[in-house]
Amino acid sequence: MKLSDFDYNLPEGLIAQYPSKTRGDDRLLVVDRAGNSFKERVFADIVDYFNEGDLLVLNDTKVIPARLFARRKTGGSVEIFIVDKQRNPVEALVKPSGRVKENESVILDSGDEARVLGTTEIGRLVEFNRPIDGILERYGHVPLPPYITRRDEPGDRERYQTIYGREKGATASPTAGLHFTKDLIDKLKEKGVEVAYITLHVSYGTFAPIKEEIVERHKMHSEFYRISRESTSIINKARKRSAKIFACGTTSLRTLETCAKKDRDVPHSGARPYLLAHSGARPYSSTVSGFTNLFIYPGFKFKIANALITNFHLPKSTLILLTSAFAGKNLLFRAYRYAIERSFRFFSYGDAMLII
Repeated sequence: MKLSDFDYNLPEGLIAQYPSKTRGDDRLLVVDRAGNSFKERVFADIVDYFNEGDLLVLNDTKVIPARLFARRKTGGSVEIFIVDKQRNPVEALVKPSGRVKENESVILDSGDEARVLGTTEIGRLVEFNRPIDGILERYGHVPLPPYITRRDEPGDRERYQTIYGREKGATASPTAGLHFTKDLIDKLKEKGVEVAYITLHVSYGTFAPIKEEIVERHKMHSEFYRISRESTSIINKARKRSAKIFACGTTSLRTLETCAKKDRDVPHSGARPYLLAHSGARPYSSTVSGFTNLFIYPGFKFKIANALITNFHLPKSTLILLTSAFAGKNLLFRAYRYAIERSFRFFSYGDAMLII
């Protein structure tokens, strides 16, 4: 499968540089797989597509202020983007990486010192003179993606987070969830829709570019996920009653499918519990966690979700490959052409898509 087959041309003016004035006011393109068609709505209308007993799965990860700015002792500017702060030294993307020498120390805007060490598969190891959490909390910047061509502003601290984010650890936002308001979630619950929260800390695995022309050769970087005992039980029960399951975002979908991929009819003794993947599997109700590098592209067989809420994604990205797998490539690219012709807003702060 060729990566070039998942390319498209997007006018630069359609890349959203700011969020909508009011959360939830974005446009919604509803893609109907059965009808091979699409319809334009506003995001608040998404409530109309849920029925009593349906399940909405939300990723409750919370974005950390993962971008730091520094200066070399020679005067040059340096950007340090934290990828994995659980490592010691931390793993980061350093720009300009080629100019910063191994073991070179740079001075952060906070006055702290960071020593840039050797390379990793992703970027560089960086050692700080004090715990990184304290530095990020006070001096870190919102890690807006590079296609947002401005510095972060105070409003991004709130708008680049979902309203339900609570588990700190992401270095990019699960952007499909940015459209939800408390009022919308309350309306869904009043309609009899259940909500389950899962966690996947969005990081380099999600936004790393594909460098291979042959899609199947790409290797995803691992990201941490966790599904609580309560959410595992809710999802299992929804599967058992054949409820419609809406995954909010590609990260929620990948987490569900990671667990489904591992689910087997296994004996109770010593068995690790996973989500119910098919009608013959034994349901479990325990917390599940781990790291996923699941790469989803056309041909993948989905086991859990029936519907996907997502944004419009970059060409030739892992995310457009995943949505092509879910919607069907031809239908999805027809929908993208429709969205471009009608000036939908694209990417993280852009409009939304519901694939049913």
